[in-house]
Amino acid sequence: MRFVPLILALALAPLLRGIINRTKARFAGRAGPPLLQAYYDLSKLLRKGAVYSHTTTWVFRAGPIVSLSGVLVAATLLPFGNCPSAVAFPGDLVVFVYLLAVGRFFTVAAALDTGSAFEGMGSSREVFFSALAEPSLLLGMAAVARESIGGSAFTSLSEILSAASGHLWVNLGLILVFVAVALFVVCLAENARMPVDDPTTHLELTMIHEVMVLDHGGPDFALVNYAAALKLWLTAALIVGIVVPSTHLLVVDVAVSLSAMAFLAVLIGAVESTMARLRMVRVQQLLIGAATLTFLALILEYRA
Repeated sequence: MRFVPLILALALAPLLRGIINRTKARFAGRAGPPLLQAYYDLSKLLRKGAVYSHTTTWVFRAGPIVSLSGVLVAATLLPFGNCPSAVAFPGDLVVFVYLLAVGRFFTVAAALDTGSAFEGMGSSREVFFSALAEPSLLLGMAAVARESIGGSAFTSLSEILSAASGHLWVNLGLILVFVAVALFVVCLAENARMPVDDPTTHLELTMIHEVMVLDHGGPDFALVNYAAALKLWLTAALIVGIVVPSTHLLVVDVAVSLSAMAFLAVLIGAVESTMARLRMVRVQQLLIGAATLTFLALILEYRA
């Protein structure tokens, strides 16, 4: 059972994008693309060839590979639906966060390696917003970890999320609401979704993630897209693990968690359909607000 979360993540991560796109299409009154369109796109990209500029080095080619590798290793640390993670050890939460950061670093490095001013601009925004989002993630998980074994800062993710059961909602419901809202904002920011970034725009001046991968094509772009889909799954699964109480029935917990993941994808699609992209100065205010929520949750937890 330890490999169930990893298998589900690898198999279903692109489906979340399909649900989001279908939701956005329904809000716009269109039929929308098939739910499996992301799988078709990945298959098509893998059959194409890649073109590399003479100005790029091995850093550009390594970017998509290392980025996907970091997310894949992070997926082995995250439990799902009361199933333990494939790998668990004290302090793996910190490793989880910085494995995602390693993938981001090499994506940024690959973008800078092209020498493009636009990609450098997108990289600067990516690093800046990520620096604001990471404290929210760490503080939010620390607030939840207070109810796990001894409240240790080195508790593993499996122990932290298994503690988020029904009694935790009864005792600390407001704290979990604060953490869930903050992590939802982090999920939008980390995955370049509205209102932080518009994943469908083609204006380089307003792009963040997409502008960094403009020079990637073929199999490299497939790796980038799959890594982004897997990262979306992981950040969403983190929220679901906190919000959905455990029933200690494995099949029921997995089914409920999958339903919650689908609902979260619909919610992201609804947010993107009803909100415009924020000005860059407003994005940092949004992320600082999320960090403030998690800090407040942590203070309330210590006073409880």
